[in-house]
Amino acid sequence: MFDLDQFVADIRSTLVDRSRRGTKDVVARAVSDSGSLLRCLGEPSKAGIQVLHHAADLTILNLAWGPGQMTLPHDHRLWAVIGMYGGREDNVYWRRVPDQLQHSIDIAGGRALIPGDVEVLGQDIIHSVVNPLSKLSGAIHVYGGDFFGVRRSQWNPATLAEEPYDHAQARQMYENANAAMART
Repeated sequence: MFDLDQFVADIRSTLVDRSRRGTKDVVARAVSDSGSLLRCLGEPSKAGIQVLHHAADLTILNLAWGPGQMTLPHDHRLWAVIGMYGGREDNVYWRRVPDQLQHSIDIAGGRALIPGDVEVLGQDIIHSVVNPLSKLSGAIHVYGGDFFGVRRSQWNPATLAEEPYDHAQARQMYENANAAMART
């Protein structure tokens, strides 16, 4: 049975391991039994972020992506471990391509995550995410620091130029996804 307090304690016990293998294993155990996880956290009914744990050295989120919802390319400047428990999350990975005027990016790869999959992201990873399904997708996201306090970047979708991360725009993305779900 998934227990949030034990999950946080288990994640904390892995923080000294820079390889993130231990963190990945703890997240993998949690998402391997989505029924137990959902009994504890509740079935997501809308797109959004549920904060499960927030501290200076560790943030754990329950993210629900709306049908067709996508993000701009962005970084976290923290390592992350993502564990899918429902739906699908398609990640596009980007690499920096510095030029003389601005820092832009180019596609470097990707990975589709399905329930039970766990992905480790280094602190320098840039990615964008899309839920390609017509239903909500859910994942546990573990970050090695204060997710809400770190200065981050996003990349303009038209020019691929780097700009400061816009938290208001990100909140609006979730609101738009929920409004679209309400119309269907």
